[in-house]
Amino acid sequence: MLIRIVRMTFQPEKTAEFLEIFHNSKDRIQAFIGCNHVELLQDLNNPNIYSTYSLWDSEEHLNNYRRSELFGQVWPATKTLFAAKPEAWSYRQV
Repeated sequence: MLIRIVRMTFQPEKTAEFLEIFHNSKDRIQAFIGCNHVELLQDLNNPNIYSTYSLWDSEEHLNNYRRSELFGQVWPATKTLFAAKPEAWSYRQV
């Protein structure tokens, strides 16, 4: 099981646009082969900072998603809304 966390800082006036992108694509991402869970977290003190938390069967499954047409639609649209470079971490349970 791979745990993937991506932290994104958005331009404050663009957060509503990001939320629309996320809510319109969440179910399709979660239906992707190898994806077991996707959720969105909002920073407690900085409302324009969000993180996605997703669970994948393996790094290969995550990479297959990252090469998919769906990712090719979602990520470029999301990147245009950033106020800072995103950060990403991959973990496994021990």
